[in-house]
Parts: sequence; structure tokens; C-alpha cells
Amino acid sequence: MDHFAKPNDELAIAQRQGQLHRNFQGYTTQPDSDLIGFGMTSIGMLNDVYTQNQKRLRDYYRAIDYQTLPIERGVTLDADDIVRRSIIMELMCQFQVDRDALVKKYGLSFKHSLEAHFSQEYLDLRNLESDGLLTLNPNRITITPIGRLLVRNIASVFDRYLRAQTYNGFSKAV
Repeated sequence: MDHFAKPNDELAIAQRQGQLHRNFQGYTTQPDSDLIGFGMTSIGMLNDVYTQNQKRLRDYYRAIDYQTLPIERGVTLDADDIVRRSIIMELMCQFQVDRDALVKKYGLSFKHSLEAHFSQEYLDLRNLESDGLLTLNPNRITITPIGRLLVRNIASVFDRYLRAQTYNGFSKAV
């Protein structure tokens, strides 16, 4: 993972056992947990929906006074978002993605391979492979030991929103 942990840390143990998970808060041993945000600007995640609470105190209190949820904005993931999230999480937690596991989990029907389905992403992955950061075959992406240090960068290849982003107003991994 892109964090340091002692070998006896529960996260390191979970990673070795293939049981490490991740959500927008960070790494965890808990699979697919819903997260409810409390307070101003907090973020919540319920299955395929992300929400963010009001940023301004008066708007937050107004919503509470009217007995409504103080949500300022939210997004519902579509089927492609959910598959991409799964790929990103598998890469970041298990350092590999297996096509057959994706097909089984989501009932997908990739016509030939991951490469055919995510052709643009594979163009980017080929460059990372030539740098020795991962290996590719039609049904599997595997991050190499040296690639683990840059796992966030590798996984971001599948973030279609990051790809479309023209304004860089957020922090960025090296």
C-alpha cells in the first residue's frame, strides 16, 4: 500500500491475507461499510451515493432547523463508476485486478478482456508496464513490488473524472 505499517499492524496483516479494503476515508479492515457524515462539510457514502454536507454554518443550521438533512451536494454512481471504483480499490488494496472476479462480482460480460473494455486506460498502463511498475495480461493487472510505491498513480488511470479534469484544484500524488 502507499502507507507505511509495521508487519504486525492489522492493516498490514489484512493486506497479506487479501482482506484489506479502502474507502474515501482511507484503508480499513471493514468491507463495504456505509459511512454517514455528521457536521459541516462532512462526506458520507451509502452504497452508490456520495454526499457532502453544507459548508457554511448558517446553511447547515438552517437545514437542521427545518429538520432536513444538511446536504449541499451529492452524486449517484452509475454502473461504470462502480466497476471503476472496484478496480481502483483492488489495485490499491490487493495490488491486482482479476477479470474473472469482476465478471463474477458484477455480472459483467467483457467481450474479450479487461484490455478491450478499458482500451484507453490500457494505453496508459502500457507505459507504466514499460517502467516496470506493473504487468498486464488480457485478464489480469498485477502491480510489481516497486510499483506498490506508486499504487495511487497507477490506480488513478481508471478514474474517469480525474482524466476529464481540466482544473487542478486538488492535491495530487507525485
